[in-house]
Amino acid sequence: MFNPTSDPGPDHAPGSHAEGASTAPGSVKRFTLHAQVGRARRGTLELKHGSVETPVFMPVGTVGAVKSLTPADLHSLNASIILGNTYHLYLRPGLEVLRTFGGLHRFIGWDKPILTDSGGFQIFSLGKLNKISEEGATFQSHLDGSRIHLTPELAVEIQETIASDIHMVLDECTPYPATHAEADRSMQRSMRWAARCRQARTKDDLCQFGIVQGGVYADLRQASVRALADIGFEGYAVGGLSVGETKQEMADMLDASTELMPTDKPRYLMGVGTPLDLIEGVAKGIDMFDCVMPTRNGRNGSLFTSLGRVNIKNQKYQFDQGPLDPACPCYTCTTFSRAYLRHLFVAGELTCMRLFTLHNLSYYIRLMARIRASIEDGSFDDLLQEQRGLWAQPNP
Repeated sequence: MFNPTSDPGPDHAPGSHAEGASTAPGSVKRFTLHAQVGRARRGTLELKHGSVETPVFMPVGTVGAVKSLTPADLHSLNASIILGNTYHLYLRPGLEVLRTFGGLHRFIGWDKPILTDSGGFQIFSLGKLNKISEEGATFQSHLDGSRIHLTPELAVEIQETIASDIHMVLDECTPYPATHAEADRSMQRSMRWAARCRQARTKDDLCQFGIVQGGVYADLRQASVRALADIGFEGYAVGGLSVGETKQEMADMLDASTELMPTDKPRYLMGVGTPLDLIEGVAKGIDMFDCVMPTRNGRNGSLFTSLGRVNIKNQKYQFDQGPLDPACPCYTCTTFSRAYLRHLFVAGELTCMRLFTLHNLSYYIRLMARIRASIEDGSFDDLLQEQRGLWAQPNP
């Protein structure tokens, strides 16, 4: 169980500093907390391929590429860590290729940290194509229909071959809705899988995160946190949310989970969300986020700006000579008019996918920088209220 002596203490006053670090013996990993406002935390996570300032948003690069962008683009946006998908990378390029290149970093030309999931969400999303047992999950490849048997041990082997700085344990994402008994059985299996993943781990220079499950039941979420803390991981993630539950249920499960999480380890909310989801998550003590929303929405012409969400295909932008977002310093906003960007989208030009992805990721990454600064100077609550007001407004 987590040792309470490592807790930096009760919530700090706005702007106060809370220095604390967690370092595994013989490892380069280190998480340091610098400041807190309420439960919002400002920290630094040191990994094998560099440091990550938290709270942080991680762009999703499913098959080793953030769609339409290059590593140079990501550097220009100040992205410090990206996410890869274990299931997809296992299918292609495959472990033989990844071993040849010594891991994913050299293969894709990215020199900063990478986090990989375990394939658990793919088990969940494939639905009728999977069969789950105590040993693991068997399901069909979406590429050729071949049978794949994914065990906790194989999930660790794949991710250590990828050489991701942070890799996730294999878990079972509990469907929504589920009864308490169903969620309990699912969570307990995930905890047994987590223990097997920890035992299978061979590379101490890489971080391994446990994943909290338990559906929408606070007692199960807290039992999951306790079980994972007993095993001991470099960080802890909250999984199984944003799968159909209400926003209030998500908030309640975050409260239940973070209440008992070790305070000296990073906390990761998986697959969530909107700009408002991010800052609300930070307010509940979350340090790390990922979501396909900024990239996927960008490719579909839905853009996040300092004025709210913009649907660029709207007719009213046909003659608009202004920038997409006057407050954004990204290449898209400093170079092109809304009228031209609308023209590209309506004409089906591939260029718009890159330009919109650049902007949306710029918005998310800069929002996280503003959040970090607001925790440092004590103005986080003001920024939280500003963002609540912005995203409650109708689209411009």
